[in-house]
Amino acid sequence: MKFPRNARIFRGRLDAAPFVTVLFLLVMFLMLASLVYTPGVHVELPTADDLPGTDKPSVAVAIDPNGRLYYEDQWIEEGQLASRLRAAAKASSLPMTLIVQADKRASYDMLLRLTLLAKEAGIHDTLWATLPRPFGSPQRGASP
Repeated sequence: MKFPRNARIFRGRLDAAPFVTVLFLLVMFLMLASLVYTPGVHVELPTADDLPGTDKPSVAVAIDPNGRLYYEDQWIEEGQLASRLRAAAKASSLPMTLIVQADKRASYDMLLRLTLLAKEAGIHDTLWATLPRPFGSPQRGASP
C-alpha cells in the first residue's frame, strides 16, 4: 500500500525573526540571572605567590572584615569554636592544620587570637589561605 505524500519541501526564505527573538530572550535571561543575590559572607583573600600547602588533615575557619568567625559555613562564637576545634583534633589520628581564610582587612589581633585558640585545642600548624596573583601583574619587590 502506498501512502499519499502530503509533506512538501520548504523552498522559501527562512524567517530570522523567531531565531533573533529566542536569542534576545536567552541574553536577557543570562543578564538577569547574573544579578540574582547569592547569600553568604564575602571574604576577600589576599594575593600571594608560591606559598606552601598541606597534605595533613585540615580544618578551615573564615574571618570576615568585622572579625566574626565562621566554621563549616556557619557563624560561631569563640567558645563554641574552641570546643569544635578540640573535638576535631581528638577525632583525627594525624596532626591537623588550621587553614585561616581571613579577609585582607581582618585585624592582626583577630588572626593571633584564632591561632592561639587553635593551639590550645591541639592544632599546632596554621596556614593562611591566599589567592594566586593575577596573570601579568607585577610582583612586589621585583625590579622592572
